[in-house]
Amino acid sequence: MVRLELDQVVMRRMKEDDIEMVKALIKEGCEGAENRLILHILTRPFCLFILAVLSSILRCLIHSFILALAIPVFLLIIFLKITMPRSTGVLGSSRPYWDYVGSSYRGTQDETLQNPFCRISGKTPMTKRPRRRIGPKEKDKEMSAEKVTPEREQAAGQVWVAECEGDILGCVFRESEMQAGVRRICRLVTGSWYRREGLGRLFVQSLEQRERETGAHRVYAHVPYPSKVGEVFFRKLGYQLLGEETDVEEDEKANLETPERGFLGYPITKVFYKDL
Repeated sequence: MVRLELDQVVMRRMKEDDIEMVKALIKEGCEGAENRLILHILTRPFCLFILAVLSSILRCLIHSFILALAIPVFLLIIFLKITMPRSTGVLGSSRPYWDYVGSSYRGTQDETLQNPFCRISGKTPMTKRPRRRIGPKEKDKEMSAEKVTPEREQAAGQVWVAECEGDILGCVFRESEMQAGVRRICRLVTGSWYRREGLGRLFVQSLEQRERETGAHRVYAHVPYPSKVGEVFFRKLGYQLLGEETDVEEDEKANLETPERGFLGYPITKVFYKDL
């Protein structure tokens, strides 16, 4: 755990040079989430029933009870490992693959979020030259040569990164606007050395403030279903779990999002929302 001074954090749009570091953060955030989602699906009653039926059939064909029990489970885990990332994003995105190049910022001056801790302390965040990004030069050249149209940039959404002294500490994704006044955030990840330091809270609240200023009145956040940490985090920030509301208008219910679903239609995300 590293002590982080939040007034020295700069939250800005991701650039193409940051893509490899952001992908590394996302990979780190997915390490445990995918396995927990698979365990969640495997322990659903109907899924257990199907596995029991398959094991009974195999028991008639092979003489080993252990193999008859293990083979269906093993094959289902392999199937989920292959299909789950392709069907839905593990960290709450409605798209399994993100257009990193299309969502990269190309302006000459950084687009940043307001950091309230800077106003409190009166300090100005220090900026250092970013460290050299790890990645093949050929790949960087290929990415830079990609043509990004305004339509692609708008559909790609935005990626915001938290930077301190040249190091990227975390990221959060905001999907493209599908409905006026409604925003969706996902893939909120902070580096393992900077967790429980208030960086995630700062990220979400600063992004909410920006979206409020641009006319948004509601924000949705999708959290992996088994993630208790994510659920507690968003509840502390004033988010409600979809379905807990009691007095929502009928026309508003039609616009509410639904959780992403995986194998056998089981929900693999929880939907939280907050009115700004």
